[in-house]
Amino acid sequence: MPATGRNYVIAGAGISGLTLALTLAKFGATVVVLERHATMEEAGAGLQISPNARRILDRLGLSDSLARTALEPAALDTYRHGQSKPFFSMEFGAIMEQRFGAPYAVMHRADLADALYKASRRFANIDIIFGVRNWDVVSHARGVTVVVDEANGQTRTTRANAFIGADGVHSHTRRRVLEGPDAQFGGRVAWRTLVPADSVASQIAMDRASVFFGRGHHLVCYPLPHRKQVNLALFLPGKAGDNPRTPKLKGRGALGVILAAAGDSWTPWPLYTVTTALWHKGNIGLIGDAAHAMVPFQAQGAAMGIEDAAVLGPLLAEHAEPEAAFARYAAVRQNRVARVAKLSASNGRIFHMGWPLSLARDAVMRLQGPRAHLDRLGWVYGYDVAPEEQKQ
Repeated sequence: MPATGRNYVIAGAGISGLTLALTLAKFGATVVVLERHATMEEAGAGLQISPNARRILDRLGLSDSLARTALEPAALDTYRHGQSKPFFSMEFGAIMEQRFGAPYAVMHRADLADALYKASRRFANIDIIFGVRNWDVVSHARGVTVVVDEANGQTRTTRANAFIGADGVHSHTRRRVLEGPDAQFGGRVAWRTLVPADSVASQIAMDRASVFFGRGHHLVCYPLPHRKQVNLALFLPGKAGDNPRTPKLKGRGALGVILAAAGDSWTPWPLYTVTTALWHKGNIGLIGDAAHAMVPFQAQGAAMGIEDAAVLGPLLAEHAEPEAAFARYAAVRQNRVARVAKLSASNGRIFHMGWPLSLARDAVMRLQGPRAHLDRLGWVYGYDVAPEEQKQ
């Protein structure tokens, strides 16, 4: 399905946008990526790459770079509030690759962004424009015309077959171009930071991910050996745009030590979601958070965007009319994404249970055993978007 001679413009040089750019470039298409930042930047800190996303990245040639910068945790340890020893562990490690054909890894978001960017630099048919001040896109019968205000004040006009908004949860493409809905704040804030590994190594295992449950909150920790740091993500109720400098949470035991190690280094990140059936109009479409931002309680936000790119790229190469490709892409992706978003929202309620419901939750987890999640989440981790010819 060669796409030689076709041109595409992508708004956003994030994980979804660059994955799509690489996918399209491998089909021979010319891709222009518009990025408002002056350099490659990735907000946040840690990132989980589950097998459904990892196999896509491996097929794009990123296996070696990910192996150098990612950790494949042996397990996920779970802690009750105030306790310093895990009450239950879910097995990860080698069993993930055995069961699903690709490993489960954690890494810094910037390391994945850097790997994608370096891979894109190897393609002469990918052009990334940094420091974009503004852009306008007009759809017409022959494609789209995009006018770009560049960092140096000059204006560039580009003609393309289609335009894809990979511009995040507050997507200009979704809200202004497609006249879709605004993102919705769900009353929770993710507090994120990185701490030196040696500051918490006495409290959590350095070869595992850890999660601390509590009433109305939970904390996720995982080591980043490549950086000699540990990523922390603390989820609490909160208000968008009205957050204190540090999270209002006191902890006992291991949690207290970890919070003390973080000090006042936290950065608040209000959690917004996007729910819309409008993923495209004509030859303009959306991928990633721009189409379906979800709460991060199954750690599938980035994975869903990576899957989007792996589905949409081949469809754009296959179909002469971008509108047909976008329509098929939405039909393939929307039910799966909605199911994952529902699971993520449900996990948020389960993680934040208070006593006595938390006792029932913990008892069920222990009764099911350390590998129950492999069956329960097989539909997430075992999902493979690639047609047979791409697997060879």
